[in-house]
Amino acid sequence: MSDVEVTLSELHVYPVKSCAGVALRESLLIETGLEFDRAWMVVDSEGEFVSQRELPRMALVRTELRASDLVLRAPGMLALHLSLDTVEAATRVRVWDDVVPAFDMGALAAQWFSDFLRQPLRLVRFDPGHQRLSDRAWTGAIEAENAFSDGFPLLVVSTASLDGLNERLAARGAAPVTMQRFRPNLVLTGLDAHGEDHLDELAFDTPEGPVRLKFVKPCARCPIPNIDPVCAAVGCEPGDTLATYRTDARVGGAISFGMNAVIVEGIERSLRSGQRGGATIRF
Repeated sequence: MSDVEVTLSELHVYPVKSCAGVALRESLLIETGLEFDRAWMVVDSEGEFVSQRELPRMALVRTELRASDLVLRAPGMLALHLSLDTVEAATRVRVWDDVVPAFDMGALAAQWFSDFLRQPLRLVRFDPGHQRLSDRAWTGAIEAENAFSDGFPLLVVSTASLDGLNERLAARGAAPVTMQRFRPNLVLTGLDAHGEDHLDELAFDTPEGPVRLKFVKPCARCPIPNIDPVCAAVGCEPGDTLATYRTDARVGGAISFGMNAVIVEGIERSLRSGQRGGATIRF
């Protein structure tokens, strides 16, 4: 029994962590979230992940998923084609506090990212044989796996939350922002602004069976939303405006926007843009 009806208006994956995302009409749920989401990551010479936080130009790397390859494009660069079923040497890399096994993607990919981002870098792919789990302090009994996401398999944001932010930006004389700034996997309509904050579970009926997602933690925001995804310019909005109304005691007073979710049921089932679902409210 649901408390509110919602529509899954958009589906996004971000194949290479901190690079541009891909809007999809349909996506398969796997153990780590949507298939190919944060499956690849750029690392420095020490194997530490890099992101737009220190390299804003990563926002300009466009990604395209095709039947057999991932295509990367960036200004002034020839397209880089990476086979979806090919990796090279095994390695180990660090993403936040986790050191995990991964596979290097070879010299050509390393040179491509090094040239575009102007420092020695390599591209790696997550080892699906490894279990990297979300913080059980938030997920409880659920073992939620991640690839190279920051900490949870899915991020959910409502269109009403973005609309509310843009109204506040307009009132301050600032330009509106797009949903790209917040890098969600699932975008919902049918909620009030920040209605996702108060949801417990979200459910969809699919031809393969039910999908059930549980909302576990507000998404505490770093400065990445202040980077324009079109030109990689770094500004102070929307962060300054969010700071006026979105400090969240649940995450130590950090600014939050959107909710992290984990999979309760539905692995190997597909979500589709436009499908209707139901959500329960947490009391």
